Amino acid sequence: MPDLLLELRSEEIPARMQRKAAGDLKKLVTDALVEAGLTYEGAREYWTPRRLTLDIRGVEARSKDVVEERKGPRADAPQKAIDGFLRGAGLASIDEAEIHSDPKKGDFYVATIKKPGRPAEAIIAEAMPTIIRDFPWPKSMRWGPASREPGSLRWVRPLQSILCTFGPETEEPVVVDFSVHGIKAGNTTRGHRFHAPEEITVRRFDDYAAKLEKAFVLLGAERRKDMIRHDAENLAFARGLEVVPDDGLLEEVAGLVEWPVTLMGEFEPEFLEIPPEIIRSTIKANQKCFVLRPQGSVEPEARKADRPSPGQGALAEPSAQQTGVSDNKLSNHFILVANIEASDGGAAIASGNAKVVRARLSDALYFWQTDQADLPDIDSLKPSAEKFGLDLTKPLDQRMAKLDALDVTFHAKLGTQGERVQRIAALAEDIARTLYSDGATLGGEAVSADELAALAKRAAVLAKADLTTEAVGEFPELQGLMGRYYAALQGEHPSVQAAIEEHYKPLGPTDTVPSDPVAVCVALADKLDMLVGFWAIDEKPTGSKDPYALRRAALGVIRVVVENRLRLPIAPLVDDAYGKVLITLVARYDIYWRMPDSEQFVHYLLLKPGVDEYGQRAGPIALSRGDPAWDGFVAPIASENPSDISYKKGHDRTIGPKALFILPSLSNLPSELLSFFHDRLKVQLRDQGARHDLVDAVLSAGAPPSSAPPGHLLPVGEKNRSAPTGASTGYDNDKRIADGDEKGAIPRPDGERVDDAKRRPGEGSDASASEGTPSASHQGEGAAPNDDLLDITRRVEALGKFLDSDDGQNLLAGYRRAANILAAEEKKGTRVAEVVDLDLLTEHEERVLAGAVDRAEIELEEALAIENYAHAMAALADLRIPVDAFFDKVLVNAEDEAVRANRLALLARIRAATRKVADFGKIAG
Repeated sequence: MPDLLLELRSEEIPARMQRKAAGDLKKLVTDALVEAGLTYEGAREYWTPRRLTLDIRGVEARSKDVVEERKGPRADAPQKAIDGFLRGAGLASIDEAEIHSDPKKGDFYVATIKKPGRPAEAIIAEAMPTIIRDFPWPKSMRWGPASREPGSLRWVRPLQSILCTFGPETEEPVVVDFSVHGIKAGNTTRGHRFHAPEEITVRRFDDYAAKLEKAFVLLGAERRKDMIRHDAENLAFARGLEVVPDDGLLEEVAGLVEWPVTLMGEFEPEFLEIPPEIIRSTIKANQKCFVLRPQGSVEPEARKADRPSPGQGALAEPSAQQTGVSDNKLSNHFILVANIEASDGGAAIASGNAKVVRARLSDALYFWQTDQADLPDIDSLKPSAEKFGLDLTKPLDQRMAKLDALDVTFHAKLGTQGERVQRIAALAEDIARTLYSDGATLGGEAVSADELAALAKRAAVLAKADLTTEAVGEFPELQGLMGRYYAALQGEHPSVQAAIEEHYKPLGPTDTVPSDPVAVCVALADKLDMLVGFWAIDEKPTGSKDPYALRRAALGVIRVVVENRLRLPIAPLVDDAYGKVLITLVARYDIYWRMPDSEQFVHYLLLKPGVDEYGQRAGPIALSRGDPAWDGFVAPIASENPSDISYKKGHDRTIGPKALFILPSLSNLPSELLSFFHDRLKVQLRDQGARHDLVDAVLSAGAPPSSAPPGHLLPVGEKNRSAPTGASTGYDNDKRIADGDEKGAIPRPDGERVDDAKRRPGEGSDASASEGTPSASHQGEGAAPNDDLLDITRRVEALGKFLDSDDGQNLLAGYRRAANILAAEEKKGTRVAEVVDLDLLTEHEERVLAGAVDRAEIELEEALAIENYAHAMAALADLRIPVDAFFDKVLVNAEDEAVRANRLALLARIRAATRKVADFGKIAG
């Protein structure tokens, strides 16, 4: 079968666009072939800096003939309708149409239209001009005299030639005849710009690729990458060095050259006093070169902390790599990739690149040294230093004071960077005291809660200081990292150093999360302040728009909490963060008044008399329903002056010399943000393979009760596993099923009777939990349901494992049957007893089920109290057999109304028991 070869040769295509462009070309051409009725066996795309190439094998030589029947008007239709039908069908006379009969519609005309197949060359020639003219480049240009004409060709860089041949392997291929804006398709191309600029005539792909390679063009991007990697490693090895891996740079460099020639350059060793990350950024960004290091070294910026295992506690102790900046040094040699084989072996090319690298590193060295020196205007920074408790003898403290003194705006409505740092520092301190109320271990040294809080505050104060440094000004991607270097130079605690760098993390799904306790506190504070602040000014993500990366911030909070196994209620932290943001918001406006629906505001002049009378305080005031001033003057003013009440959402409005700022709905902010966290957690769990319906089931169930402090992981057996005092059994008069035997005995499905002294292992004992070390959750007073992200994650995991078992699936079926019966009866208004009356349990199966529910409730309470969700699921699994037997043998809708209500109450207890873990009604399947 024929093959199609297509090449679009142009001037240099930007490396970042090449791979996608080649894929777009493949899709556009193959789609056009298929749409025209041509099939093919396979297609592969290639690209170099100067060409996009497509090789399509096994294309049909001709499209198939098509026979189409077109229904026309009735046989007795007016002549005008018949004439229209003839024109549309392409018939000369109605005699060419057939008459079909239908019992309902009568006789009508049908035209049989035969469309003969077309040669593939004609189809390709017709499709290609449109594909090239409408090619989806993210950026394109016009060139030459034709660019002045409307509708002239646009391409990413000037298009120079089109090669397009078509034919079977056994025959001479033909040139597909088409042209685009004066560029006619042919069977010639050109090789390397310098080594082989003359025309090359080709037939098909095999000789095309071979001739290009002889003309110093490697067509395959992966082959160019392999050659660069192999040659670079060999050059480095010969000097006792190794290449610092950089896949992104390798991809880019392979898109810059058609014939890669790997060379080595060097610079003066004196520049190695610069942090390795600056050297690498300089050489990579400006010269597209690879840095080298001594063999066996660790990558300079790879300071990844060991993740804590579930049994290690909330956080692992910081490793040696966490306690300071990198001491790994690079080599003063680097690898560059040329696009030409020079007559001098590349010596001049290497020398020229080294000269540019030296100039760049000289600038970097100046930045590095300048940032370690004192600022010239230290005296003017004293007010800011006093505000933050800074030591102006230290360079990084000076930069923080400068950041505050310059009043650098973070956001017009959220204040300056200095104000934001104040909020983050206060919130980090609060988080530290919440998470580590018993203190923590930093670098093998025990610290108290107060000491840890002080370190968190210090780290937060210095976290943004490097934003004013020369190095970060030149290399913004190194913010945080440079702060860590400067903090190390002035002797800050290792945990403070780590927090300054890591508080931005994670920056993406593949980035690591901070694990040092101080870094965790600052990272959470930074992200929560961002989320709460932008939520408060109604700058929430909408659809695909998220200009402030709030979704990433929420996912960052989730990953920090879950991957460090932190028991941290989010809702109280949101309230805490909002209280700090509110201070900034109010301070920036004279006064604002928030109505209950948070969309109304009152003219400033109407409020002023009330403010004068009730305020008696300096600065702005904030009013909401429930404040003492509300009933005193706000409500009367609003009711007496309805025409002066305006409606607006979240914007500034200037009223005379006064500014009135109206916040969006703030009363719902905690619940809205918690819902946002839930949505992000769903995304996170789904990406990890969890079913979306299981996540919904857990969230709908609410949070189980627990009592341990935040951040605290209990050792096995520490918590009392007995049922909570005063827990109701759900029976009338709180009676236990005895079935005529000793008091307290519970009938099992197998007929065995077990009292408290004869329970299975784990039923109320201190036996080791099957999940390993259980961690106690703490919702805290007033905490919203399900604001413990780690708890939600663990429940989803346990529920997924349970439903993968036969017991889980069978119990789910039994639950659905019970829930459906209850829902139907409740809809009809059938009475359901409030508690189960043992005297009305006449059937053996319902007594066995009642006993099983009784045990399951007790075991469930015990398991949930220590958050052993595997044990909780096992307790529910014990209901499977008695539930099945109950539905097989017992009629729920008994004629006796009291018996029916009692049996429905028993089903209601099953439903309630399962909902303590998850809302099984949300589970699909």
